[in-house]
Amino acid sequence: MTGSTGQLGTPTLEALIAAGHDARGLTRRGGADAIAADLLTGDGVDEGLAGIDTVVHLATTNGKKDLVIAEHLAAAAVRAKVTHLVLVSIVGIDEIPLSFYKQRVRIEEILRSSGVPLTVQRATQFHSLVDSMFSAQRYLPVVIAPSVRFQPIAVDEVATRLAELALGSPRGRVPDIGGPAQRTMRDLHAAWRAATGGKRPAVGLRLPGKLFAAYDAGVNLVPGEAFGHGTFEDYLAAKYN
Repeated sequence: MTGSTGQLGTPTLEALIAAGHDARGLTRRGGADAIAADLLTGDGVDEGLAGIDTVVHLATTNGKKDLVIAEHLAAAAVRAKVTHLVLVSIVGIDEIPLSFYKQRVRIEEILRSSGVPLTVQRATQFHSLVDSMFSAQRYLPVVIAPSVRFQPIAVDEVATRLAELALGSPRGRVPDIGGPAQRTMRDLHAAWRAATGGKRPAVGLRLPGKLFAAYDAGVNLVPGEAFGHGTFEDYLAAKYN
């Protein structure tokens, strides 16, 4: 597994190990339950994938370097004759005009074009992302809350899903998953402010153009019965109480 020490990787690796499987992380430093390899340079990746059947790809630098990482991983997976790649991705990335999302689309394409059997799981944003969007504005007199709807999901629920997919056969792109409710950013901010004891009001933000039009169309949401059960309030209570 790549990204095994990250926010999503840690519970995913734990879920695989708890299920009794020989699961290991791929990290630059190695260590317990981890193999030393550098995905940015490619050093040690071939050795790290030797004898591995399934690779769960969760590593990210949150930038363009992720494309290099995907290229190195895909090439090494081919050489190692990996039989299943599992990739986590984001709901709506092919319809929301953000450069970061375009990179996520390209990562899917890189792994798919490798020829290694692939499973892609797109999920909505994590509760922690919404939290960080508000926390990052701690020095502003008000909190900017874009006039969009989000459907945040608990990290642990995504981790459980990825572990299940990793233990199965390749399935291509599987149905998207999202949290239990579609909520406005103002609504989420009200919950965040109550949990953190904040006093600053939220101010809506709306801009013309394709970005907000895409959010208005709900391309970042998952209609129908929700996959996740953990609410934003559950996350906030666990972190701030």
